[in-house]
Formats: sequence, C-alpha cells, structure tokens
Amino acid sequence: MIYAIIGDIHSNYEALTAVADEIRKERVDEICCVGDIVGYAAEPILCLELIQQISCKTVAGNHDCAVAGKFPVSYFNKAAREAAIWTSNQLSQSYKDYLKNLPLLEKWNDITLVHASLNKPEFFDYITTLADAKLSFDKLHTSVCFYGHTHVPSALFLNEGSIRLEKGQVFDLNNVEKALINVGSVGQPRDWDLRASYAIYNTEQKTVHIKRIKYNILSAMEKIYKAGLPGENALRLGG
Repeated sequence: MIYAIIGDIHSNYEALTAVADEIRKERVDEICCVGDIVGYAAEPILCLELIQQISCKTVAGNHDCAVAGKFPVSYFNKAAREAAIWTSNQLSQSYKDYLKNLPLLEKWNDITLVHASLNKPEFFDYITTLADAKLSFDKLHTSVCFYGHTHVPSALFLNEGSIRLEKGQVFDLNNVEKALINVGSVGQPRDWDLRASYAIYNTEQKTVHIKRIKYNILSAMEKIYKAGLPGENALRLGG
C-alpha cells in the first residue's frame, strides 16, 4: 500500500491544489489528512470541497474544532482567533457539521492518525520533547502514527525503550518498533522551507518520504490581504 498523508492545510487552496496534483502522479492507494483543513488563510470552502472530493480519511485539528464550536478560540493568539471567527462566518452549517463530526483519532491498517498528540488528543498538546513523545508512544497501538500541529516534518522512533528524533526527507521504518511521523504542513510550513509539505508512506518498503512542492505563495498571500484577515497570516507564508 502507498499512502499520501497531508495536514495543516489552513485554508491555503493554492498549496492544497499543488499538492493534490502531485499526489495524483504518485498513484497512491489512499490519501489521509491529519487535520486543520481550515484556519489562517482565505479559502476554507474550496479546501473543504477538495478534501471531500478526494475521499480523504481525515481527523480533526484544533482549528477545525474551533471553527465548528468544539474548541475555545480563546486558546488561540489574536491572528489565529480572528481567522477562526472569520472562517466560521464563511461556512454553511453543513460544513461546520462536517468539521464537528471529524474524529480526533483514526486507526486502521496498522496506521494511526491524530492531529497533535495521542495523549489526550482533545487537548491538542504539542509533541516538543522526548517526554511528550513517550506519552504518545504509550498510547500508540499500531506501528506508526502520522500527526502534524507543529508544521515541522520530523520522525520519532521507539526501540527498546529508547526514543530518538530524526529530521530529513526519508525515514526508514525498518527495524523500528514504533514511529511518530510529523508530515509538516501543506498550507503554512514553519521549518524555513516555504514549499508545501506532505508525506508518502510505502508499507512494503517501510519508508516515509517527505515531499516538498512549490506553489503560488504570492497569490495565497494576496487572497489573505484581500479577505481582510490579519496580515501576519500572509507574512508567515513568505517566511
């Protein structure tokens, strides 16, 4: 099986369409999303439509839950909070219901999906330390979990009680007991690489490739400004 895993799209339709076009060339068996379809940028409806069109198995992110009224926007910074309120006002009730009904966690075919952390996923805590990683590994009942939330691609491996962090473009899951793979962000990368990020998982080879795709960043920024959203949401896309 070959999986494409995307996440943290954040209403950036320019980035999502570029990634979707590349995924079509990969001829994957299934597309998965680790959440945060909406938030920050200016085209939430188009992003939701495309996610539904490609039959993407999806879990809820904190921005998805906030827009749907399931997570308090008071937890967000000012720019994120304003974008969540703006997005909620753009969406019909059917789209809000779709976001509201997304699960926090999906598990199938020896794969787990979550947005932030397997430890109390409804709190959307960040995995930033080895102690955080251990809490998620303790809850992981498949060989690999794909997640997002930090917008920075990376891999955490568990072997004989020891956890190690790796960064790069290719992660080898052979001879690894369990793995937590952060697929980065389609719509708002935060690792100093402005290109959209997603992952391809080959279950036969047991490898995960982090792919980076160029997209029209200036167009995405202009749409944010035109919508009257906070300017820093646009500036983040340009580094």
